[in-house]
Amino acid sequence: MPNQSKYNRILDALQELLESKDMQTISVSEIAQKAGMGKGTVYYYFPSKDAIFEALVEKNYEKPIATAKNLAKQTNVSPFTRMAMIFQACRASTSEIPHEDIPQKFTSAQEQSLIHQKYLRHLIFELKPELSEIIKQGIDRGEIHFDYPEALAEIVLIVLSVKLDNTLIPSSREEIEETIVGLISLLEKGTDNPPGSLNFLITEQ
Repeated sequence: MPNQSKYNRILDALQELLESKDMQTISVSEIAQKAGMGKGTVYYYFPSKDAIFEALVEKNYEKPIATAKNLAKQTNVSPFTRMAMIFQACRASTSEIPHEDIPQKFTSAQEQSLIHQKYLRHLIFELKPELSEIIKQGIDRGEIHFDYPEALAEIVLIVLSVKLDNTLIPSSREEIEETIVGLISLLEKGTDNPPGSLNFLITEQ
């Protein structure tokens, strides 16, 4: 039976090694040594070094996913307030990933792109049902007027994840903020809320 402690030790070991070495120069043997276990044990949990890195990247999104699932249940809180909290959780989580270092840690841009596509899909897949549920609750309460809650949730998540990740379409901070402001404007129009009423969705916490 898999041991969660060993699983996490492997991720922590790679994280520590990445602080001083490039991904392409790190071996599974080094990861095993840093984690204090045999190479075979590492392969029991992960089929390859890249799989370890993928899991490490996904771990950065555990907080916003857990936050979203918890917020979907808090029906006493305004849907838009809960959406704002999800936005901020995504922003905080994404800021923890050292994106500027990632290209140097891969042997090719194609490999980097595949990794990012994987965890962006992971984020959208996990958050979509929770955000859809929050939007549906807003519709039931008459606070949101929109006929396609799942589609709205997906649109919001795609824009947020791609822009905040900032690797698929590299942008300056100002460009990112402008895109998110534009998204908020579309949300206001699409949900029949007055201009500026949803600006708090992007207010820094």
